[in-house]
Amino acid sequence: MGKPGASTPRIDPTADGRRGIRHVFVRDLELCCLIGVHSHERDRRQRVRINLDLAVEEGSEPIGDDLAHVVSYEDILDRARAIAGAGHINLVETLAERIAETCLEDTRVCSARIRVEKLDVFDDTESVGVEIERFNTLDRA
Repeated sequence: MGKPGASTPRIDPTADGRRGIRHVFVRDLELCCLIGVHSHERDRRQRVRINLDLAVEEGSEPIGDDLAHVVSYEDILDRARAIAGAGHINLVETLAERIAETCLEDTRVCSARIRVEKLDVFDDTESVGVEIERFNTLDRA
């Protein structure tokens, strides 16, 4: 997982058929989880919205209409749900990092952009949260 000051991967995560990069995404996954640093947030589930965008290396072989040859968004959803449901998390940053980490376990994933928003924190905002981008540190040259 990428850390501040870590070297930038050699692959540009922009979707580009010539370089064999596709994007797998999840939009507006809404979950209820225990999240927050305040005492009243420890025993009351809150709604969060999660968006994911993964830059995925396609590889040289055709996918052949076979799920085993692609990064499955269903698997990504299952992992994100499990992380959010695993117990109390203090920070939206922590939730985003955990989701990014699990996405990057698949070596085909070059980068993961994760947005986590708390939806019911302030009456005068739609949401508050964080967006991170992490890179797979494998040498892809």
